Amino acid sequence: MDTYPRQLTDAGSHKRISNSRGQGRGSNYLPWLTVRDVPSIGLSFRIKGWKSHRIHHLLSQLEANYFYTLEWSLMVTDIREQYPLLPLSETLQIASLKGISHLTSPKTNQPIVMTTDFLITISQGMGVAEVARTIKPKQKLNSQRTREKLEIERCYWAKRNINWGIVTEQEIPTVLAANIKWLHPFFDSQFLNLPQEKLPAVKTLLTQLVQFKDTNLTQIATDCDEQLHLPPGSSLSVARHLIATRQWLVDMNQPIEPREKLTLIAVNREGTN
Repeated sequence: MDTYPRQLTDAGSHKRISNSRGQGRGSNYLPWLTVRDVPSIGLSFRIKGWKSHRIHHLLSQLEANYFYTLEWSLMVTDIREQYPLLPLSETLQIASLKGISHLTSPKTNQPIVMTTDFLITISQGMGVAEVARTIKPKQKLNSQRTREKLEIERCYWAKRNINWGIVTEQEIPTVLAANIKWLHPFFDSQFLNLPQEKLPAVKTLLTQLVQFKDTNLTQIATDCDEQLHLPPGSSLSVARHLIATRQWLVDMNQPIEPREKLTLIAVNREGTN
């Protein structure tokens, strides 16, 4: 991500390190950069992770879309965003050997720590592997300067035998990302507009209505709310929860349109996180 933190001094980098930025895993990981560290140059997002149970800091719409697809993947077990390429001396050495100018602060012209957008932990059979991914709009790859900075990243990860790659908008399934974005806030049942003790009854009735009633999801959810005397919108939030937790299996590569009939491929009472 071509972003420049507000705190660009060497002292700022040491402070980040001392504050454990770029360290930890899972819920304990702290990204090197947060949305507050980077001047607003477009959309940025703070999203509570399904897998990590912490707030993720995404610095562009493309990063957010890719993040959603990682959340959905059963192979992905951990997502670390804005991962620092430390030590700084290593990327400086790579840049020098390659004859490339290192990333510098626009204010001080001093070298600053580079980051990779995502370091991802993937389950592979009996073990795990890590892959690094940089997110870039395809048109930016035409820039010589962009390619130079990417080469520094590539060399950094190659030295660690970690698979590194570039992801553009062409590699991100747009429909899948949009579906997960719609479902995402309702993964955890505690965020439903519903007392927990009523959830089983809503699940049962809602599932029956979706399976056997020939009408759209919004109408079915409204009917369920009325039959069970629930606040408007309660059953629709439960429907989103059931899809997010894979208790309802649907074709995620087709747009989920609440005003259209929802087709269930299968019902999995336990679900899969």
